[in-house]
Amino acid sequence: MSGRATAVRQTVPSSIVSLADHESHARTVLDENAWAYFAGGAADEITLRANRSAWDALQLVPRVLQPLAGGHTRLQLLGRTLAHPILLAPVAYQKLAHPDGEIATAHAAAALGAGMVLSTQASVPLEAVARIVLADAGRGPLWFQLYLQHDRGFTRELVQRAEQAGYEALVLTVDAPTSGARDRERRAGFRLPPGITAVNLAGLPPVPAEALQAGQSALFDGLLRQNPTWADVEWLQSVTRLPVLIKGVLHEDDARQAARLGLAGIIVSNHGGRTLDTTISTACALPDIVQAVHGSLPVLVDGGIRRGTDVLKAIALGATAVLAGRPCVFGLANAGAVGVAHVLRLLRDELEIAMALCACAELHQVSSALLRQKPGAGT
Repeated sequence: MSGRATAVRQTVPSSIVSLADHESHARTVLDENAWAYFAGGAADEITLRANRSAWDALQLVPRVLQPLAGGHTRLQLLGRTLAHPILLAPVAYQKLAHPDGEIATAHAAAALGAGMVLSTQASVPLEAVARIVLADAGRGPLWFQLYLQHDRGFTRELVQRAEQAGYEALVLTVDAPTSGARDRERRAGFRLPPGITAVNLAGLPPVPAEALQAGQSALFDGLLRQNPTWADVEWLQSVTRLPVLIKGVLHEDDARQAARLGLAGIIVSNHGGRTLDTTISTACALPDIVQAVHGSLPVLVDGGIRRGTDVLKAIALGATAVLAGRPCVFGLANAGAVGVAHVLRLLRDELEIAMALCACAELHQVSSALLRQKPGAGT
């Protein structure tokens, strides 16, 4: 299958004025194979839906009559000044959405000053993405998302490639030692079309075969024999000069351990609801993670971000920045680089509007005092 149902578009239809519009339109552009992969979640997709509804359950209580002239969305993150707190989350196999894949996404991220996190399972070489982003003076940060592979030598070489290409941090995903039960993908018979692969994993040696004994689990005694642990995180820190963030933290004790190890940041994430269904939503997990680390390291969050008001709420709950994944892919499907740029522009414009209407000229003025839980909304 091609991953595309219609001809490639390079302009955003005038009817698309929100991220929800981008998603609805992408549904008409992507074929069933690609749609199942990008839009689906694990099992009954309870967490997928909860990520979105949790932001809606937070109500804004705006202030008024405060000075707003000269306001901005700038912030400091890992020693850099960012134009705004919106980064692109790592999403694999973006050529499923558009022939230009991550190349188009990189152009959009650089043009809009948004940080980009490239997936280990990108469908284009990591060096090609770096060349595009690093050439733009107004760009945001460029990070590389990493899955620790079963072969440490290969992992080390992959990290070295990222360093040499100019990536500024590693984002270690820690919440997916195995894939979730993705019913929607199975119903669609998902498979990667010819020509779309995780090109940055080319040459990875196969997992050494080991026969299972009677009564052993194919998962626990097979696939997970070498699943990463905290010791592997320390090993990664020892073999790279780049700051390491971990992505996939939902429990306060894990956040405290990350702080003890001197990690550069935490991304509160449940993998977009794609691994373990019925996990806590990221909006609900975020405040406890922020409290657990007491400002010792930046905390970012993803999952369900669809409006500038969601970004504002995340900052109010203590996040330093947010990451958006699916919306950018839907924009990519709709209009390539232009579509991704449109998604980012919408989010930033909506954030500025929300800040102004809550009487916050700068992000440091945004606090939990602006929030109330919607009556009757669960946590």
